[in-house]
Amino acid sequence: SSDDNFVITTTNRKEVTDDNFNEIVQEGVTLYLLQSVDQTLLSATKERIDFLPHYDTLIKSGMYEYYASEGQNPLPFAFAELIDNSLSATSRNTGIRSIQIKLLFDESQGKPAVAVIDNGRGMTSKQLNNWAVYRLSKFTRQGDFERLESFIRYVRPPPVPRSLNSDISYFGVGGKQAVFFIGQSARMISKPADSHDVHELFLSKEDFEKKEKNKEAIYSGYIRNRKPSDSAHITSDDERFLHSLIMEERDKKSFTAVVVTGVQPDHMQYLKNYFNLWTRQLAHIYHYYIHGPKGNETNATVKEAGPFNNIDIEILMFEKGKVPRMVNLREIKDDMQTLYINSAADSFEFKSHVEGEGIVEGIIRYHPFLYDKETYPDDPCFPSRLKDDDDDDDCFVVEKGARGKRPIFECFWNGRLIPYTSVEDFDWCAPPKKRGLAPIECYNRISGTLFTNDKFQVSTNKLTFMDLELKLKDKNTLFTRVFNGQEQRMKIDREFALWLKDCHEKYDKQIKFTLFKEIITRTDLTSKRMQSPWATYSAIEWDGKTYRTGQLVKTIKTLPIFYGSILKFFLYGDHDGDVYATGGEVQLALEPQALYDEIKIIPISKLDRAMSEKVVKKYIEDEMARLPDRLSVTWPEGDELLPNEIKLAGTPIGALRIEILNKKGEAMQKLPGTSHGGSKKLLVELKVILHSPVGNKEIISHISQHGGKWPYWFKKMENIHKLGSYTLKLQVVLNESNADTYAGRPLPSKIFKFNVVEGKPEKFSVSLLDPPFRVGVPFNIPLDLQDEFGHPTQLATDIEPILEASGLTLQYEEISRGTNCVIKGVTAKGHVNNYLGKVGPPRQLKVKPDSEILKIENGTSFPFQVEVLDEAGNITAQPKLIVHCKFVGAPNLPVYAVDCSNAGTNILTGPVVHVQNIKKDQMLKARIEIPSCKDVPPVEKTIKLLPSSHVARLQIFSVEGQKAIQIKHQDEINWIAGDVMHNLIFQMYDEGEREIIITATLAEKIKVNWTPRINRDQMIQGLLPDVKVPTSVKDVRYCLITFHDDHVSLESAFTVRPLPDEPKHIKCKLKGPNTLQMGEELQSEIDVMVTDQYGNQIQTLSASCINSLGVSGNGLDKSNLKTTWQESTQTMAVKGIRFYPGPPGSKELCFAWREFSDFLRVNLTSGPPVKLHLMDWPDLGEPISVINGRELQKPLIVQLCDQWENPSPEPNVKISLIKASNLKIIPSSQQHKTDENGRANLGIISIHAPRGEHTLQLKASYNRNTLDCPIIKFNVLPDPEKPVCLNVKYDKNAAFAAGSTFPDFMVSVISEDSNIIKNINPGRVSMKIWEGQSSGNRVPANVSNWKIIVGQPTYSNDPVQLLPESLPATPVVSNVRTVASRTLIKDLCLHIKDEYNNRTGYDLVGKIIAAIKSSSEEDTEIPVFQGKVKTIEFPFNRGSAEIINLVLAENSPGRDSTEYILEFEADLPALAKPLEPYRLSFMFYNDFKKQQRMATLTREKDELSKSIAVYRNMFDTTEQLITEMKYQVQEAETKQSHLKNELKQHQINIPQTSILQYVDSLIKQKRLEQEGVKKSPRRACTLSNYPKDNQDILGKIAHLAQIEDDKAAKVISWHMASDMDCVVTLTTTAARRIFDETQGRQQVLPLDSVYKKTLPDWNRTLPHLRNGRNHFRPIGNPVFARDLLTFPENVEHCQIVFGMLLGDTIIIDNLDAANHYRREVVKITHCPTLLTREGDRIRSNGKFGGLQNKAPPMDKLRGMVFGAPMPELYSVLSGQIGKFTK
Repeated sequence: SSDDNFVITTTNRKEVTDDNFNEIVQEGVTLYLLQSVDQTLLSATKERIDFLPHYDTLIKSGMYEYYASEGQNPLPFAFAELIDNSLSATSRNTGIRSIQIKLLFDESQGKPAVAVIDNGRGMTSKQLNNWAVYRLSKFTRQGDFERLESFIRYVRPPPVPRSLNSDISYFGVGGKQAVFFIGQSARMISKPADSHDVHELFLSKEDFEKKEKNKEAIYSGYIRNRKPSDSAHITSDDERFLHSLIMEERDKKSFTAVVVTGVQPDHMQYLKNYFNLWTRQLAHIYHYYIHGPKGNETNATVKEAGPFNNIDIEILMFEKGKVPRMVNLREIKDDMQTLYINSAADSFEFKSHVEGEGIVEGIIRYHPFLYDKETYPDDPCFPSRLKDDDDDDDCFVVEKGARGKRPIFECFWNGRLIPYTSVEDFDWCAPPKKRGLAPIECYNRISGTLFTNDKFQVSTNKLTFMDLELKLKDKNTLFTRVFNGQEQRMKIDREFALWLKDCHEKYDKQIKFTLFKEIITRTDLTSKRMQSPWATYSAIEWDGKTYRTGQLVKTIKTLPIFYGSILKFFLYGDHDGDVYATGGEVQLALEPQALYDEIKIIPISKLDRAMSEKVVKKYIEDEMARLPDRLSVTWPEGDELLPNEIKLAGTPIGALRIEILNKKGEAMQKLPGTSHGGSKKLLVELKVILHSPVGNKEIISHISQHGGKWPYWFKKMENIHKLGSYTLKLQVVLNESNADTYAGRPLPSKIFKFNVVEGKPEKFSVSLLDPPFRVGVPFNIPLDLQDEFGHPTQLATDIEPILEASGLTLQYEEISRGTNCVIKGVTAKGHVNNYLGKVGPPRQLKVKPDSEILKIENGTSFPFQVEVLDEAGNITAQPKLIVHCKFVGAPNLPVYAVDCSNAGTNILTGPVVHVQNIKKDQMLKARIEIPSCKDVPPVEKTIKLLPSSHVARLQIFSVEGQKAIQIKHQDEINWIAGDVMHNLIFQMYDEGEREIIITATLAEKIKVNWTPRINRDQMIQGLLPDVKVPTSVKDVRYCLITFHDDHVSLESAFTVRPLPDEPKHIKCKLKGPNTLQMGEELQSEIDVMVTDQYGNQIQTLSASCINSLGVSGNGLDKSNLKTTWQESTQTMAVKGIRFYPGPPGSKELCFAWREFSDFLRVNLTSGPPVKLHLMDWPDLGEPISVINGRELQKPLIVQLCDQWENPSPEPNVKISLIKASNLKIIPSSQQHKTDENGRANLGIISIHAPRGEHTLQLKASYNRNTLDCPIIKFNVLPDPEKPVCLNVKYDKNAAFAAGSTFPDFMVSVISEDSNIIKNINPGRVSMKIWEGQSSGNRVPANVSNWKIIVGQPTYSNDPVQLLPESLPATPVVSNVRTVASRTLIKDLCLHIKDEYNNRTGYDLVGKIIAAIKSSSEEDTEIPVFQGKVKTIEFPFNRGSAEIINLVLAENSPGRDSTEYILEFEADLPALAKPLEPYRLSFMFYNDFKKQQRMATLTREKDELSKSIAVYRNMFDTTEQLITEMKYQVQEAETKQSHLKNELKQHQINIPQTSILQYVDSLIKQKRLEQEGVKKSPRRACTLSNYPKDNQDILGKIAHLAQIEDDKAAKVISWHMASDMDCVVTLTTTAARRIFDETQGRQQVLPLDSVYKKTLPDWNRTLPHLRNGRNHFRPIGNPVFARDLLTFPENVEHCQIVFGMLLGDTIIIDNLDAANHYRREVVKITHCPTLLTREGDRIRSNGKFGGLQNKAPPMDKLRGMVFGAPMPELYSVLSGQIGKFTK
């Protein structure tokens, strides 16, 4: 209602009143209309804001690139930018300063997001608006307009230790760069402490793109002002997590939350996978904010309370289904600063003030060497060593510096780390070049940290310092040591050296090598580089103990542990005395040596320092007691062997179980310490030795190993059967070596002695019997008895013999026992069988089968069973009992024979019985007999021989209809060429002419030679494969059919001869050349033959066939055409071919015979030349306009023509030019010859003649006939650009001093047409000056009168030095009372001079400062001037200063008899570069008399010095001139000889005399040749170039490059057609000027606007090459297009231009090759654009085809084509001319 009260407030709830109305209410400000100031907002409001980038964006945007990551992931540094803002926001908090980074990766709560939340002071809507403005830094940021003051300037915080002032939110850049690096959008939520509302700003990449697309204001938006915990505006499911974040606002007084959404997927993976790494990096960056100025001293007993213990930086990561991960940066104990602080033994603090308010605090920490390792910490994330070297006891490691190649100092800015900047060292803490107070390795044991305030410039992303190291290493920067918190002005280098020495002596636990012996080379090392030099020592001192040669020691960290005595110590390097080192090696002899005969070399660090020598001795005694002492032998299976026992042969011994016992009675199987090698295992060797008269013989030898679970074991021995004395020996031996001693001591053994005798009889043999043996006749049987091993033995009494015989009864009378056993009186009774009794000689033959007539098949053999019988019918046998069988009744029958000598019976058979051509049964006789036994009658058998049933004959037939025609062997068959012979059959017959049925087995044995494929089914039916008749009558086919089995081999062959088929074609053949001239007949004759379809000539034609032949052709003259029949060749001959006059070229003749035709081409050439035609000059009636001295637009090319205007290709026709005497043409050669095409190129000639019309007559003749030649008319015009004279205007009466400016010279260049040339390049106008008496062209250095020719302003030289007018004498002064004795300078005038000793600097004003300095830096007693002052100033005006009455103070300090330096330094503000000061030495004395005497001597010395200098200068000059002349003569001779040798390589010999005249003539000759080459026609770009009136203009792209190959030039020029007319400039300014001059019509390209990082590498290999090898084999000769370009000038600039325009475009031969190349390349990488030499293009996206991808002909490019470079001959001639000139 009208009675309600309202207030108007800002969005920050500041009430608008009359007093502040004008200040607050401004355009664009959002206001509230409320009932009260504290009214709660019912709903959120929007406040429109603008955040246009600040102007610094334009000024500094190119200054830095945000993330130069240097190989690291920059994501932690992006988080650091947001933490910087939070630290600044919480800097005024009195309680806990809380900063949380929440990684919201729970997909159930929305898409991934990152939130950075702090409890700082928050931001008002205006401050939030300021945050959104890019580059609005704290120095340019406007304050809150609601404050009383309209602009609040930035106030720097007061100094605090380590500059930990939280003032690190600085540039107005990092936060916005960080959020958009992390994700795609950012939501800023903030609430100030005194505000009721929460201000929220949302920025997103998507919103920016939408505004740009809709052409809305991009840098504008809305700030949402709402009440706390109000999340009604969050409607997207992707941001569900914001509801819980916003609910947390309820209890917060003030806060700021940065919520980043659209997190990059790779960032999210990095944050998850490397959580420990990047949190550790953040702990490193903010180490001193978290832990205070002293850092994280984990070893400190009491934590010092301070203002930094209230900073809590927590990082929480939420993932779906996982427990949240949380870490407080304060709890991280392995960041690098913590490791540096807690591994340091001492520290060295220092400070430096740079350029006023710049302060650098520094601390250097010492990390000592402790016993066997460096304590300098490794970065846990990037360890320098992957494993401990202690595990390798055989390798040698040269100790490297602890810090390695890392720089000393890390750099902190306002207390936070700048990660990409480090400082290597300073002069005073760098390792000295000479040996210092501390060893050189101590310098590698220091780490350092630098703390700077904000007076040092850093990059906007706080990754690098801009100029820190440069300022700190400036010579004027002084360092002071900080001791107990106080700065001490001392020499920092000496203080640091003393501190380092003290640290080394106090904290390093190094090794001292003493008692040097010698330098040796160690061949036991594999690396030859490390084999030498090695110093050997006899003792070391280490950790307060002394180790000497022979001392007993124990090792640690070796496998196994070694005990031994020291032999020597090794130290790598060339040492010759006592020396300290961090490590070395020791040579040990392993103990006890009786057990270990080994030498070991190990690092000294592996000696056990805590082990006493007593313990080592006890170990040696225990080891000795473990050596083997005796053997224990048991017999588990019985058969024990007792000492000296007698054993029967073959009696088993054993088995044996053996144990090796030491002195303690313990069983053992290897020597103690067997892990040293397998050779220390113990074995037991068993040997059995037979003692015989001829010597001892080892019959058994076994070695047993210990089985682990079972002892030493030898199996039962059952093979001891030889008679005699034996010894069984058990011996312990070593593995592999089989040695029975160890370390000089025998190993245990045991011996058993025993005897072996013969055993019981086990077998016998019958000795030689005495014949004859008849039934009933007694005979004796002697026996030999043996035991089982063959030893003679006696028959036992309990053994009786048993005699048995088949069919007989045997008896004996008695048996004699003893050594010789005989069975006496043996008789046989009973019937005697055939083979057991006395059988008779052969008397008859018995042959089976018994029948008289036997049947066999021809070609087989017959077996007979034969038996030889005695008279009684018993089978008998005797030597040489051979039975024969002879066949009769046919020729060539075999004879059988068999041997029956052994058994009296056998099978009688032999070869097959075969009778030729048997058609029916045939009777044979077989006679069987024994030739050696005439008493045995022969046996005859009748043999009936039957014909064979096997294949005997093969017959071939050709079936035609119902008739079969036999084809005999070797028949010749005529058949139509190309036809197929069908229906070939075959039949097979046996010997009885019976046809044989063909089976599959027989068909497999039949082969034919005309086809490899045989149908076996048809073969079984008797069908042969079809025969393909050859198509040519010259080819005869030989057909062979074969059959082969085990019985017979048959073959049948016939020949097929082709016959011509019906006429199908005619063929024309030209006898002789196919070329005829216009108007003449063809000299060659044309033969026409008729052929069949296969080209076989038809031989059955007659002469009447020529009536059917017709000849036709385009332009054919048939008036003299003749056709004849040739009987011998059966062809038709055609003569009289001629054509009517017309265009020359290939002519086609058509020959027709009946319905057949053939074509023949002849080449019709033009007639003889009768005239000369000028090419490309169509209108010769009008004069050709040409500028005097200029070349014609195109070359003069003439062509010979016949009477019908056809070009006549007659070579070597001479053509000359006839001209008037006042007309001069260049080149002057006036005679040319035509080439093989009848064409002559007279070249591009230049015309030199007076103004007016002139004529040039061409003249030529052919066969003494003058040709009709054209006349060329020229209209010669004067050259408006050819300068002929200069017009110079200047003040000829001007005079000026050296150093001043010449007067102005007005120079005009007059052209040939008497006009002034306006666009001439000023750089081409030069001025030469010289002294009036001089004739040289060098600008003199001395001031005098000058002669001037065409000039422009000359500037004086810059001032370089301060010098007196004349050099004064050396002053000698004392500090006595007399003023004259204290006067240094009475009167001295100092001038500024240039480098030529001319006075200059007349316009300079300033002062001269005089000071006294000592030549020794250690001298602290420096004399002072009168008034006890150290410096005195003198005024400086117009280039000089007067130094008057410069006097020392009375009783001035200073050392007696010491030389000091009086230094005059110029202080001239207008001079950019400081001058070199003038220094004057003087002698100072405390005694007046001495001073007087020395003053006299000094004057004499000065005079002598001047005289000596004059003479020395004269002598030096003379000697230098002589030396120089000798050198020049020698150099000239060498150069002349070298040039002669080079010219000889070019086949040019220089004569010994008249060299100069000969060389001059050669130079003239070569220059003429070079000029001719230069004028020869070649491809040129006719596009007009842009005038180069400025050095920043390079020209049009078409003129910047040249290409030699025509095809490549055409396709590249077409590809770049849109850029050929573009003008390239070096600067944008020059490009803009051209743009303005041409009203924007000329396209331009400034090179300073080209982004060069994306340009291609000109040395890059083609994409098909990988690591120098072909990934595939390309075709079509691919090459980069840019490699075909040559640049006449400005090579580097041109490479930029064409690298940008052409890129990696490739030239290749043709489209097929290009498609193949692209298809292979895209398998491995991206393929660039491909151009073919035929004019096709395949774009980089693979598209080709169409007119837009096909280059037109060269003439269609309208001259916009790259020109061709000079021919190679031009360069060769230039090189030769250069050598001649030299």
